[in-house]
Amino acid sequence: MKPLVVTLLALPISVLLTWVVRRLALAHGFVDHPNERSSHVKPTPHGGGASIVAVVTTTLAVLAALGKISLVDFGVLAGGGLAVALVGLFDDWRHLSTHVRLAVHFAAASWAMLCLDGLPPIRCGDLLISFGWAGFPLGVMGIVWSLNLFNFMDGIDGIAASEAAFVAISGVLVLAAGNLDAGIPLVGLALGAACCGFLVLNWPPAKIFLGDAGSGYLGYSLACLSIITARENPIALFVFVILGAVFVIDATVTFVRRIARHERYDVGHRTHGYQRLARRWGSHRSVTSAVLVTNLVFLLPAAAWAVSRPSWAAYIAGGVLLLLLVTALIVGSGRRGD
Repeated sequence: MKPLVVTLLALPISVLLTWVVRRLALAHGFVDHPNERSSHVKPTPHGGGASIVAVVTTTLAVLAALGKISLVDFGVLAGGGLAVALVGLFDDWRHLSTHVRLAVHFAAASWAMLCLDGLPPIRCGDLLISFGWAGFPLGVMGIVWSLNLFNFMDGIDGIAASEAAFVAISGVLVLAAGNLDAGIPLVGLALGAACCGFLVLNWPPAKIFLGDAGSGYLGYSLACLSIITARENPIALFVFVILGAVFVIDATVTFVRRIARHERYDVGHRTHGYQRLARRWGSHRSVTSAVLVTNLVFLLPAAAWAVSRPSWAAYIAGGVLLLLLVTALIVGSGRRGD
């Protein structure tokens, strides 16, 4: 069977497995009950991200067996990804302490950086910048932030899975130059296809939630995918930042504002920009759709522009982030109250 076919099978298998996980969650009471910090109004099964983890990990194993991805890349994506997913699943079940979760997150990120030998060089203008030893801590911090920001942004129906699908698929499409049978593009397509399958039951109104197992896994996988891709293309990190800019800005602005008010970062809240819009508009579907439209109409062309003008990529990324920063401040990301 061709590797591309194996990869695309992730979508229907993900639909089926998500349905199975939902039935199991309902049967065993693995349900998220709404509280004063929740954005949902009725009990909903969670832990659905386990289906994405299972499908993508299996696909990665097949691609490694076919020689499409290296054992190092498989170890980074599957090994660290499973560690992040398992600690998230336990947290969904038993509510682990923040210190335990962060310890596993940093361990997984450190594993990835050791395997990948730190961050690869990036291109800024006409300069190729090498990080040297500093690439290890910078890479670890970047991966940990990516997996946690996905956890922060997974607060309304469909938004995290649709964002991950968009970033994974768009990232490899704009960077692959049509070579979709290569290993790393297949990884991005598999991740995106599994997310699309999950969205069949997670699209508003959601019948199942990702849970920490799924959101952390998606953030970790996308961060590692961008770093692995950057080994071949020194502007890849900028491209992935552009594509994920809505999540990057909303999560970062909200986090900074909450820390500035001396609020606990590990306590649930509803002050993200997307949460404020969901209350203002009275609809999860409208906000998730608005993020997708922004991604497709604004961020995807900006990423394609960066690929076509590599010497401008850093400046394009900076301009995109600045524009979305202004938007986040207008929307009220991280602002207390309504």
